[in-house]
Amino acid sequence: MRRVLIFGCSGSGKSTLARRLAARLNVPVTHLDHLYWRPGWVEAPLADFRAAQAAAVQTDGWVIDGNYSKTLDIRFPLADTVVFLDVSRWTSLRRALLRTLRERGRDTQAPGCVSKVDLEFVRWIWGWRASHRSRLLGRIAAEAPTTRQVLLSSPREVEAFLRSV
Repeated sequence: MRRVLIFGCSGSGKSTLARRLAARLNVPVTHLDHLYWRPGWVEAPLADFRAAQAAAVQTDGWVIDGNYSKTLDIRFPLADTVVFLDVSRWTSLRRALLRTLRERGRDTQAPGCVSKVDLEFVRWIWGWRASHRSRLLGRIAAEAPTTRQVLLSSPREVEAFLRSV
């Protein structure tokens, strides 16, 4: 395991798992939010976002967290492992709220983007399972069929996965 993609809803624990896994594997971690968002929560031009990802996957090892389905074609062919964090909407919402409180006033999600939870973000998390989960799982199955696929639904499963690495 040297090139790992981590998917899941906002607040599911993607970034935390990515940091921990990258440390275990001794590879760099790339958070797609850092590449996608410009200061003030302005979206990066798609060409710039694609180019940044293309550069990130050129090394022999990496962990990348984030969904961004418009650029899966860059990441899927080079990944050897896909991890899907399949937690409940309540868990994602709780974690997002706690993260916002913990990071209050800081721009940890992306440079120049202060952590926040607003109604739009709550709606995104609440509807993610119904609107994105099955589509993303379908794309993983169709476009990365020979890639190791790991589905984790609880903190206990995440810890067991990390211990197995």
